[in-house]
Amino acid sequence: MSNRTKNILVPVIAVLLGILVGTIIMVASGYDAAAGYTALWNGAFGDVYFTGEVIRQVTPYILAGLAVAFAFRTGLFNIGVEGQLIVGWLAAVWVGVSFDLPKVIHLPLAILAAAAAGALWAFIPGYLKAKFRVHEVIVTIMMNYVALHVTNNVIRTVLSEGKERSENIADTASLRSPFFEGLTEYSRLHWGIFIAVICAILMWFILEKTTKGFELRAVGFNEHASQYAGMNVKNNIILSMVISGTFAGLAGAMEGLGTFGYTAIKSGFTGVGFDGIAVALLGGNTAIGVVLAAFLFGSLKVGALNMPLEAGIPNELVDIIIALIIFFVASSYIIRWFIQRMSKKGVK
Repeated sequence: MSNRTKNILVPVIAVLLGILVGTIIMVASGYDAAAGYTALWNGAFGDVYFTGEVIRQVTPYILAGLAVAFAFRTGLFNIGVEGQLIVGWLAAVWVGVSFDLPKVIHLPLAILAAAAAGALWAFIPGYLKAKFRVHEVIVTIMMNYVALHVTNNVIRTVLSEGKERSENIADTASLRSPFFEGLTEYSRLHWGIFIAVICAILMWFILEKTTKGFELRAVGFNEHASQYAGMNVKNNIILSMVISGTFAGLAGAMEGLGTFGYTAIKSGFTGVGFDGIAVALLGGNTAIGVVLAAFLFGSLKVGALNMPLEAGIPNELVDIIIALIIFFVASSYIIRWFIQRMSKKGVK
């Protein structure tokens, strides 16, 4: 069996095992598993409104997953996607409420501001890694907390004058559209899904079809060999983090300009950036894998909201299933060993 086939089978088996063990936990807890999964399905795809909400939830998951996956493919661990998302969200809303411009200028400007903010926030750990060999995991984790408290302060003192949230962005900076509202019975679906898919294609093209992408991956595989080959290792490390942060900042723009249309004081993290780690892990750090994993996670998250209403099952059980899926993906060595043993038996 080829490695490509194994790479496809591992996440599929991990998802099935996660659902299987989740079912056992559900039954052991005294709940009707069939009713639970029926409610989950109905909450995600039983109505056009819910389907619109699923796609809306998938949008930032794709971008957050791409941010983690791009860094990982180039040998870096960007655990700061959550912070980069938050500053991107703030920057997008700031532009959205501060300017009175035509939509053709205002919306792209707000999106670019979010991308630039995320890139700048990721530049700091990238620079420290490249110049001083400071481990990016430590710095990016700390930058998450800095982002949370700095943005809260800016919202309170600059954007809202002491209130808990900013004003709504101008319509000219919004990703929402009457077309999607009419199509999905006023769900919060917006144009951002197309931006997310374009970014997935862009990541694939950069890493697989360009010389710079080859350099970035080469540095991730072996810095010393890349330097010996004449590549600028330090610049490539910084560039990798900047591109990763750009994706994360765009994820924030999807929330600020699409889903909510404002920014508010946050008592804690949004969780989207951290979920992006799981999305990238399940997607095998590939562009198409991230899109598919984001679709799964978005469906589970939105569908779970219907489980208490229709089946009387707490939606936290879906979080357990997601955690189990991640566990089995992380234990992929065991799954690969099992697949290899089965394929050998098949040959015999």
